Amino acid sequence: MAETDAPLPPLPSLEDMQHWTWVMGRAQQMMLEAGLKTLEDNPALPVIPGFTDPATIERTRDFWAQSMTLWQRFLTPDAAPVAENPDHARDKRFKAAEWRDNPVFDWIRQSYLLVSDHLQRGVEEMPGLDPRQREQMRFATRAIVDAMSPSNFPGTNPQVLQKTIETGGENLLTGLKNMLADIGRGQLTHTDTDAFEVGRNIAITPGKVVKRTPLYELIQYTPTTKKVLSVPLIIFPPWINRYYILDLTPEKSFIKWAVDQGLTVFVASWRSADATMKDVSWDDYVEAGQIDAIDTVRDLLKVDAVHTIGYCVAGTTLAATLAVLAARGRADIVKSATFFTAQVDFSKAGELLNFVDDEQLKLIEQLSPDGYLDGRYMAATFNLLRGRDLIWNYVTNNYLLGQDYAPFDLLFWNGDTTNLPTKWHLSYLRDLYRDNRMVVPGALSIAGTPIDLSKVAVPAYVQAGREDHIAPVESVWKLTEHFTGPLKFVLAGSGHIAGVVNPPAAGKYQYWTNPARCASLADFVAGATETKGSWWPDWIGWLRDIDAEEVAAKGARVPGKGSLPALADAPGDYVKMR
Repeated sequence: MAETDAPLPPLPSLEDMQHWTWVMGRAQQMMLEAGLKTLEDNPALPVIPGFTDPATIERTRDFWAQSMTLWQRFLTPDAAPVAENPDHARDKRFKAAEWRDNPVFDWIRQSYLLVSDHLQRGVEEMPGLDPRQREQMRFATRAIVDAMSPSNFPGTNPQVLQKTIETGGENLLTGLKNMLADIGRGQLTHTDTDAFEVGRNIAITPGKVVKRTPLYELIQYTPTTKKVLSVPLIIFPPWINRYYILDLTPEKSFIKWAVDQGLTVFVASWRSADATMKDVSWDDYVEAGQIDAIDTVRDLLKVDAVHTIGYCVAGTTLAATLAVLAARGRADIVKSATFFTAQVDFSKAGELLNFVDDEQLKLIEQLSPDGYLDGRYMAATFNLLRGRDLIWNYVTNNYLLGQDYAPFDLLFWNGDTTNLPTKWHLSYLRDLYRDNRMVVPGALSIAGTPIDLSKVAVPAYVQAGREDHIAPVESVWKLTEHFTGPLKFVLAGSGHIAGVVNPPAAGKYQYWTNPARCASLADFVAGATETKGSWWPDWIGWLRDIDAEEVAAKGARVPGKGSLPALADAPGDYVKMR
């Protein structure tokens, strides 16, 4: 038999693993006991902040004592079980029974959780950090402890070991194939990319592209009702992502639902940046984007004003657009403004503030030699915000267990990245996230027009997600402190995406409203009324209260039948550009 055909050595038995783990455990127990005795015998150790100060010594003593408890439990498995932290019991990474039923893996799991807890506790108790430094330390520490979880490694994950034995290692080969494919495309895969196709089974609400500029395509959707509201609606989605987050499968599509409610709906489908857009700035997204689209729709339908929606960064930009229009005496061309998880005051902008220091900004410049930032960089950044769910979960399932990717339209959209103009992106991060200049009257301007949010008096509907990790509710709430017109704040269940994309038919989540004009988010929550299900019906009721006049759904209300001919069927060309 050739040397390469020699049989592989057998895997160690559970008994062998338990024996050698006991040996290592006994050795560590002896070291822990010695360490505790050293602390007890030397109470006057010299104080070194962060190392031998009383808080650190107490934290170290707790860690050693808890480690000894774990070892004692492992060495005497018949002892009474120790009460477990409820958060640990709910940890989805360790939901498989093997993590508790097998004493070896139960010890591995609990040892990791103990180390994780103490590392994060150390950040909270570390002296001499300002709030921003501490938040950066929290983020970095959480990323480290998530990465070092035993569930992420084949030798310490009982499910992976079992799968490897059952399949003769085929799971690892499949996982390697998945990993090499992701390396080749430069992006982590979250779903079956062959299950969806834009224009075939996703983003299929009927409509036409009626205008195309170097920055955006304007899509007008086909009416489904005989009459429509006189005031049309323009939706501005974020150009950080594809617009069809609001037009997923028909049962999830906000756009389709809005059309079915009797609205004439337009959407800006932004162009993914390339080298020709190296000079595009925020001014362009306001002037050549939002204001241009508003004037185009007004002229096409012969109406005085439009309703608007701005989602995330496009909501931030919509606020700037409204301020510019107010300064120019044109505020009345917008009948209402709705904001989906949008921020204008970035003082409480959450974990994304960890990505706006000078080194990060310099890195973005280095990654953008042609004047645009590859969308895969932004995708990786957003994945890091939820690394446990959006990175390591897939490492375990698809790289180690070799599982097939499940089809999921939202994750397909999440992986459909767009490129960003570097000039705009850097100014956005510096001026808004880092320096928070948008809330300072006159500190920023668009084409020479100063921005003053206190001049915005357009009726506004502000939606926030209770569990939003990208635009935290505390940050979205601050928008209510700067506008001066009639405003309704709605707090939706779930987060940045599911809190918005929540069709009424699904019967999921809930939302909270409070008719009083509250001075703080705490006051709003204290007096809020909870309503089960989607907030979408509340929004359309609010819109109709502003203007309920209807007109026949004919002529220019039908895409391509007015002064703007149809250039292409929805979803258009820009959404497919890479």
